[in-house]
Amino acid sequence: MMMKLAFAFLYVLQLLPLCMIHALARCVGWLSYYAVAPRRRIGLINLRHCFPEWTERQRRKVLREHFYHMSMLLLEYGLYWYGDARRLKKLVRYQDKHYLDEALAGGEKVILLYPHFTAFEAAVYALNQDVSLISVYSHQKNKQLDEQILKGRERYNNAFLIGRTEGLRAIIKKIKTSSAPFLYLPDQDFGRRESIFVDFFGISTATIAGLSRIAALTKAKVIPAIPTREADGSVTLRFYPQWDNFPSKDIVADTQRMNDFIEARVREQPSQYYWLHKRFKTRPEGEASFYQKIHK
Repeated sequence: MMMKLAFAFLYVLQLLPLCMIHALARCVGWLSYYAVAPRRRIGLINLRHCFPEWTERQRRKVLREHFYHMSMLLLEYGLYWYGDARRLKKLVRYQDKHYLDEALAGGEKVILLYPHFTAFEAAVYALNQDVSLISVYSHQKNKQLDEQILKGRERYNNAFLIGRTEGLRAIIKKIKTSSAPFLYLPDQDFGRRESIFVDFFGISTATIAGLSRIAALTKAKVIPAIPTREADGSVTLRFYPQWDNFPSKDIVADTQRMNDFIEARVREQPSQYYWLHKRFKTRPEGEASFYQKIHK
């Protein structure tokens, strides 16, 4: 029942002008910062480690802004799932999309390196109207939520979803047999078994090394794409030139290159990166957890 009420709320909400949705997100973000203490704590720990040169006041200011951006993401789901597709397209503009268009026109396989910035859903729902996409999907524990997310992902009949449990082989097969770009979101902690340790903000960080492996096995070109929420609430999806000399023969160097690129983009817009995830949960052997309750 609660899920149905949430879906109904999102449906009604998307009927409002976007400026009203975004004003509501400002209120929800402010309340969430103070009400959702466990996530606030995770965000502050992440920011303390990544930006030790900042004052605590600076970190808290960025984190409050981050809660606003996360609220924007959540409250816009009604638009992503139920709203007029043309309205969503007007919300998102492309920058340098020719990098992607030229690669696809040349028959190249493409991996879109797509880190977790808070406008990622708005941008990808708009992009999927123009470009078929392959992506990996993690099933949700709640059946109703799982069904709704899947329905939303497949809204334009232009997405190829691969369950995370299907593994690397299914991803490789789909890339090889399709002209669609593969949307690759690598910057979360998937545990020691699937990761190698490379630096991220100078911190030894468990990082999946799939980008290098998938690019090698499919001969795909890596084209980064970064979404940015602008001051007026619109979103810019910027594409970057395809990476030269990638992959190399050094998977560690390749994975470090990826993290260095993501870090550089985070420093450009720190409030819009996903800080509420335990990104540094998996530590090298013998190193204490970052998330022990030692910070107020």
